[in-house]
Amino acid sequence: MRIGIVTVSDRASRGEYDDLSGPEMETVFSELVPGAEIRRLVVPDDEDAIVEALESLGGFDWVFTTGGTGPAPRDVTPEATRRFIDREAPGLAEYLRLESLKETSHAVFSRGIAGMRGACYVVNAPGSVKAARLCARVFAPLLEHGVAMATGKGH
Repeated sequence: MRIGIVTVSDRASRGEYDDLSGPEMETVFSELVPGAEIRRLVVPDDEDAIVEALESLGGFDWVFTTGGTGPAPRDVTPEATRRFIDREAPGLAEYLRLESLKETSHAVFSRGIAGMRGACYVVNAPGSVKAARLCARVFAPLLEHGVAMATGKGH
């Protein structure tokens, strides 16, 4: 299982503060998906930079973004993701939003999407540590089945 994690943050990409959400997501996936190969990137809130990061991880099974999903002017992760994917997988984004709503009503502001490019899934998560932890926890049990479906191995 190959998992990519892209933290989208202007300040973290400039080194003004440490990326906390990406490492948290990595920790949870490492615990719940033993043997997974995990690669993390940090990029600014810039569509081209996000697309470039997604392209560099396009051969991975799953890529999770953290950050840039809100309504702020520089929150462009969903737009960049749409540029990268071939088709949307709205159930994945809906599932994350549903689970997030159990934690906070602020989840309604997330514009995160999910989709696929070939057999690579991409899921947008909010940028908080709590959201990154939740995303990894709820998706970890789905990863293997998702890969089997995407690669034509079926149920």
